[in-house]
Amino acid sequence: MEIIFLEYPIRSSTAAETAVPKTLAIGHFDGVHRGHQNVIRRSMEAAKAEGLQAAVMTFHPHPKEVLGQGQQYVTCLTPLDDKIKRFLRLGVDVVYVIKFDLSFSAVTPAEFVEDVLRPLQVKKAIVGFDFTFGVRGSGHAETLVSLGQPDIGVEIVEPLMQDGDKVSSTLIRESLLEGSPETARQLLGESYEVRGIVVHGEGRGSKIGFPTANIEPEAAYVMPRQGVYAIMADVEGKLIHGVLNMGVKPTFHEHLPKPVLEAHLFDFNGDLYGKSIMIRFISFLRTEKKFGSIDELVKQIHSDAEQARAVLTAFNM
Repeated sequence: MEIIFLEYPIRSSTAAETAVPKTLAIGHFDGVHRGHQNVIRRSMEAAKAEGLQAAVMTFHPHPKEVLGQGQQYVTCLTPLDDKIKRFLRLGVDVVYVIKFDLSFSAVTPAEFVEDVLRPLQVKKAIVGFDFTFGVRGSGHAETLVSLGQPDIGVEIVEPLMQDGDKVSSTLIRESLLEGSPETARQLLGESYEVRGIVVHGEGRGSKIGFPTANIEPEAAYVMPRQGVYAIMADVEGKLIHGVLNMGVKPTFHEHLPKPVLEAHLFDFNGDLYGKSIMIRFISFLRTEKKFGSIDELVKQIHSDAEQARAVLTAFNM
């Protein structure tokens, strides 16, 4: 898979280097959820049927972040590197990443088609039913159909529904904030993941018999509801079961500036400091609470670990 970073206006030399007739799935694709996957797979199917290259175009950073239209868009379900890896797993040939800045936000729908799609030799564009583009989102899927004529075909993919709701990045965010990684997994098609670096913590876990890996997220991920989770950790390609607390450790602190991720990995004794690990959130076990003593906390951690082991055993069956 080839990854090409673009800025508007696209240089003629860049366009010439990548000017292979292609299908193009277009969208921000935060989460690359099952609805997004439908759009991308349709692009790949059309490419195969018509003998074209299968490409994906995404925008970075999120347009609403650049335009100041929502603080929630400072965080994301899939930072760019994670998003690209998911595109790779889907099997696309090329990923275009367009820098979304104030200059690009002023591009009209007609300029987008004329100055971006045509120079890249897009023969068919595949978009979701709610796709918008161009200045202030003035272009819609139907606009693209009209502007693409006669040389760019357009296919509009209908929404994917689950339990009466449209599969969307917004719904996934809401599910995570409600403490339902199970629902998020159904919408994503895989468990929600957060990648981070293991850093030094307070060392208290080892003293009470539950050593923990303190994880500093590598990007501005959407963080799930604070509490205790059954997790799986990908450590250098090996999946290890565990239990994770995300919170402010009220038993030991009156106030922490931000939640801390502490993972206790079952039957693991290796050195993780400085390593990058991926945490998969499997199930929410309980809310975080303050305990009256260390003994009460240790007893609860034992219970959490037993519950997590049971959940993860059932999950893998």
